[in-house]
Amino acid sequence: MDRDNFSMVSEFVLLGLSSSQELQLFFFIFFSVLYVAIILGNLLIILTVTSDSSLHSPMYFLLGNLSFVDICQSSFATPKMIADFLSEHKTISFNSCIAQIFFIHLFTGGEMVLLVSMAYDRYVAICKPLHYVVIMNRRTCNVLVMISWFVGLLHTLTQSSFAVNLPFCGPNVVDSFFCDLPRVTKLACMDSYIIEILIVVNSGLVSLSTFFFLICSYVIILVTVWFKSSAAMAKAFSTLAAHIMVVILFYGPCLFIYLWPFTTYPVDKVLAIFYTIFTPILNPIIYTLRNKDMKVAIRKILTHYLKPKKITEMPLLRVIKCCRI
Repeated sequence: MDRDNFSMVSEFVLLGLSSSQELQLFFFIFFSVLYVAIILGNLLIILTVTSDSSLHSPMYFLLGNLSFVDICQSSFATPKMIADFLSEHKTISFNSCIAQIFFIHLFTGGEMVLLVSMAYDRYVAICKPLHYVVIMNRRTCNVLVMISWFVGLLHTLTQSSFAVNLPFCGPNVVDSFFCDLPRVTKLACMDSYIIEILIVVNSGLVSLSTFFFLICSYVIILVTVWFKSSAAMAKAFSTLAAHIMVVILFYGPCLFIYLWPFTTYPVDKVLAIFYTIFTPILNPIIYTLRNKDMKVAIRKILTHYLKPKKITEMPLLRVIKCCRI
């Protein structure tokens, strides 16, 4: 069918998180504070990693890139969601809706590959420590970051193409706080069964493959450390337990929403908050603020910028004083 003659929807209506007017102000304040914390926390990490020479290593290079992706991931829909809490009629244009679908899959797909890259870095550091400098050189780190963006771009181009080519001629109410692909697909004026199959296959390929590599790398690391010593095993498990928690919080909602057989649930909105808002704020806490080197570096930077500087005398005043003497 000719899309120009069939698609008549120029905007979508977003129902948001809740229809209760009493909760709107609370949500506005709560998510505003969270969003500011996400931006400031991740910017602090990027500043720390780039400015402290002791953190110029592959692990912190990848952490800095993760913080950048987290800022992007939390910004594609959160500012509009916060503004919509003060609006009675929440709408989004068709092009903006497609843009949200594009960016959410770009950033989530890229972050999945980036998390695998970080797990690979830890695998090399623990299982092949003598070859770490050779394997995880600067070129390798740049290639890993480029691969993460390439996979995210390829993933989102595929997903976005499904939404762009769908005909929308009537229903335009999206029961979410952003344009979520499964919910938007349900509004198409056609049988979207084949499209839903393709969405599941595409999302499953990215999500399950990266999740499989992550779990395998963590298992190999724990088994390797277990053979070395029980003390090292306890330390490694303590570190990896926090990482695994972030992986579960990030992958769990994604797998539930995009791999569940063609059905949307009210809880999907709550789950979407985890990988768009809560995960970006958890990553700085778990991956960096629990790290001793990062805490020392952050303390040094805060001391440097917040420490009151002594007011030095101007050169002209010094000359005048000398002349008086």
